[in-house]
Amino acid sequence: MEEKTAYLDNAATTRACPAAVEAAARMMRDCFGNPSSLHAMGAASAREMAAAREAVAALLGCQAECVTFTSGGSEANNLAVFGGAAARARRGKKLVTTAAEHSSVSEAMRRLESEGWEVACVKPGPDGKLDAEAFADAVDERTALVSMMLVNNETGAVFPVAEAAKLIRRKNPETLIHCDGVQAFGKLPLRVSRMEIDLMSVSGHKICGPKGSGALYIRRGVRVLPQICGGGQERGLRSGTENLPAIAGFGAACDALNGKVQQNFARAEALRDRLREQLSEMSGVRLISPADGSPYIVNFSVPGYRSETMLHFLESRGVFVSSGSACSKGATSPVLLSMGLPAPVVDGALRASFIYGTSEEELDMLVSALREGIAKVAHK
Repeated sequence: MEEKTAYLDNAATTRACPAAVEAAARMMRDCFGNPSSLHAMGAASAREMAAAREAVAALLGCQAECVTFTSGGSEANNLAVFGGAAARARRGKKLVTTAAEHSSVSEAMRRLESEGWEVACVKPGPDGKLDAEAFADAVDERTALVSMMLVNNETGAVFPVAEAAKLIRRKNPETLIHCDGVQAFGKLPLRVSRMEIDLMSVSGHKICGPKGSGALYIRRGVRVLPQICGGGQERGLRSGTENLPAIAGFGAACDALNGKVQQNFARAEALRDRLREQLSEMSGVRLISPADGSPYIVNFSVPGYRSETMLHFLESRGVFVSSGSACSKGATSPVLLSMGLPAPVVDGALRASFIYGTSEEELDMLVSALREGIAKVAHK
């Protein structure tokens, strides 16, 4: 009999859903023409791309022409930050972001800072939340671009993007507003066309689509300078032969979620509340995620126990979680540090993250293994 496992690292990546797997396989097997080719096989591939674009746009709540495909969320973030800043550089060379962004935003900001840009970084509070007015206050007449994520990938805190955007528009209507929506897309009800933002990054492998798939929403009329030059694909914004298997799988994953986001959200809330209640009853465990954050992420800490050590103990019991962002590979979390949390809390932090297929049994396995780990694992 196969041993049961509890995969609770869905904020890092998800298992591809059957529809996405089939769509990707079909593109590689049957519809392998280059979408740019003028013959019938190329036209068939172009139609598949158009259908995938429509599916992504439907889940985002925007027009298909506003969707530019990328290789994932990191590339979409880079295109938004570098391409957006370059397009607005004449208006000023100041950028505003948060101290809790994904590394694909924060590292891009650091590079621009080394090239002479001024970067203002707004910190979240100890609860992981961000103040919209404090963020908008950092914007001035020289601000070319701002970037604020919607759902923090480590704590699940929901940042006030819509509120901050309205304040920024009043203060400097020319500022380009980018949002990293990777952890919100397909999980929180979204209609990006109704938000006062210009750009939003999303990713396929966070919603049961293939890795190597993502997109950047670009509001109509907004100019972004391409960062990859060549054949002029994606309306000149992202050159290179399109990864049609990943794109088609991405579209299939979006189709599978369309109309179910609210239902899945309610179920994730029940799972989140159940896990928070169980963890809060355990001696020595501290909850880090805010109670009103995304229901798909629960960050907690066992101070005095190194997160990596506990992570591997849980793994030995068939439970898979994360010790922060998967992109950091276990490094101390800059997000948790920016919240001003004590070092023992940061060092002992773990993240459990769900998707629509997560079960109560998986949460119970985590709680049981964590109790055992606290009793058995060596600590400081």
